[in-house]
Amino acid sequence: MEALYLLIPLSVVVVFIALWVYFTASDSGQFDDLVGPGLRVLQDDDTPAKPAPGEPPA
Repeated sequence: MEALYLLIPLSVVVVFIALWVYFTASDSGQFDDLVGPGLRVLQDDDTPAKPAPGEPPA
């Protein structure tokens, strides 16, 4: 029973820290574009890369 006097306030503090981290990330734009990175993978460029100047062609 005595452990609850420690664990309940500690869990409330952990929840408030998690909420603060979430809202800080949300305010900084962390979750603005959730679809773009997934679509960027599908738009793969299959053309061969150009050789660097001074490098012989493959």
